[in-house]
Amino acid sequence: MMATTVKNKIRLGTLFLFVLVLLSCGVGIYNLVRLKQDADRILKNNYESLDYCHSIQQLLDNDGNPSAIDSLLRLQESNVTEPGENEATKIIRGHFEIWRKKPAENEAGARENALSAIRGGLQEVLRLNMSAIEAKNNKARDTADTALAFISFIAAIVFLVGLSFSYNFPAILTEPINAFSEGIDQISKRNYQYRIELNRRDEFGRMANAFNTMAERLEYFENSNLNKIIFEKTRAEAVINSLKDASFGIDKKGTVLFANDQALQLLGLQAKDIVGMPVTEVSSRNDLFRFLLEDQGNLPFKVVVDNRENYFIREQMQIDQEGYSSKVIVLKNITSFKELDVAKTNFIATISHELKTPLAASDLGLKLLEDERVGLLSGEQRDLIAQLKADNLRMLSILSELLNMAQVEAGKIQLDISAAAPESIMDNAIRLAQAAAKEKNLTITRDYANGLQAVNADADKTVWVLNNFLTNAIKYSPEGAGISVSISQSGDRIQFAVSDAGPGIEPIYQSKIFDRFFKVPGSRAGGTGLGLAISKEFIEAQGGNIWVQSQPGTGSRFGFDLPTYRNFNT
Repeated sequence: MMATTVKNKIRLGTLFLFVLVLLSCGVGIYNLVRLKQDADRILKNNYESLDYCHSIQQLLDNDGNPSAIDSLLRLQESNVTEPGENEATKIIRGHFEIWRKKPAENEAGARENALSAIRGGLQEVLRLNMSAIEAKNNKARDTADTALAFISFIAAIVFLVGLSFSYNFPAILTEPINAFSEGIDQISKRNYQYRIELNRRDEFGRMANAFNTMAERLEYFENSNLNKIIFEKTRAEAVINSLKDASFGIDKKGTVLFANDQALQLLGLQAKDIVGMPVTEVSSRNDLFRFLLEDQGNLPFKVVVDNRENYFIREQMQIDQEGYSSKVIVLKNITSFKELDVAKTNFIATISHELKTPLAASDLGLKLLEDERVGLLSGEQRDLIAQLKADNLRMLSILSELLNMAQVEAGKIQLDISAAAPESIMDNAIRLAQAAAKEKNLTITRDYANGLQAVNADADKTVWVLNNFLTNAIKYSPEGAGISVSISQSGDRIQFAVSDAGPGIEPIYQSKIFDRFFKVPGSRAGGTGLGLAISKEFIEAQGGNIWVQSQPGTGSRFGFDLPTYRNFNT
């Protein structure tokens, strides 16, 4: 049970290698100590005896000092280690005592015999120690050979075990890691039937069991949700295809997610040619698709389908959900609305033109009634005629605006562009509005910059726009207030502006003030809501920009700019 974990296996394997190394080192150290002890014994027991004997021989050869020989002999006597060495040393000692006596006391022959016996004893001691040295050397060689063989054997075992350990032990880690890597790769490929087979009871075995359990759960969820996903996918495709508007979706990587039948028909493509394909590839093969990907705003565009002109507007919806971003492009077919709009425009133009004739005739009739030559009228009759003339003029004004709007919608604005003096244009507009300003006791002040260049414009339509600004300013300004008009130049643009002291316009309405038929809620003045819309169309048709600046309670400032004549020519 101790070695069932990877941690314990690594610990035991390392400990086993450590024990083998210690064993090898211990055997080597043990045999080295034995060889050292044998060498020490040879040095102490035999080499010193050889040294003593050689020294004694040298002294005897040179008739050395007997006391020095006695000292060396004593050292030899204390270093007797070999069998027979003690007897030989005693012989040397006995004859040495005879040799060192004085000649007077002994005969010369006896002294020579003693010297010869000493030399013989020394040779015996030398022989015994040399024999001992040789025997000990042989023993040491045998010990060394034995140690070498034993150490080689141990080293071979350690090498084989270490080699086997280094080859097999990493598999404890690498094999399960490789198995888990393969398992993760298979799971990432949605192969939930893959299982890791590890018959182990360690951490890797428990991990393998957990992995297999996870794979089983994923396989269960995959199988249980597959039919539901297929059903939902089929239903989503059915819903998308049931949409009357052509629609297609693109993910954040630029891949087409879907395209309904209406979009495929409009693009002239099949599903396989667009779904799942990069938008760059589809754009390179389909001009309409490339056009739809460009940011064209919400302007209508025309597409010919089955030899019939169809009009569409493009809408783009951004979908951000759980970190996943995509967009859906919807093409709304406005052909029927376009046809109705054209019919409406034609109807307005026709009815406006037809109504102007009887209105003009009734206006003439009213003027004749006012003529005293026709007959005298009472005060009440004159009031009724005045009211009829006012209503008649109002109807003519409305019809004029409707005709202008019809021309704008039909794209038939007739412009007479030429060089015109900005001051003259503004003065003409003021002249037309002067009578209405006097009725409310309003003063119109002029602020014209010096050195203004000629403006490139249709003077009549520009006067109409300025007169519309002045008329509105007169309507909304209180009696006795002032209205200011200004003309300035900025670079190659001439700016016209009309400022009033009216109630002002809320910021939320300023972006809609130039829309058709829009009137500011709560406004007391009448009108059709077409004047500013027509003004915008007239100014933009001349290459200008129209704008409004207003704060509630401080009045409004309407203006526009047009290009200079010199700039227009260049």
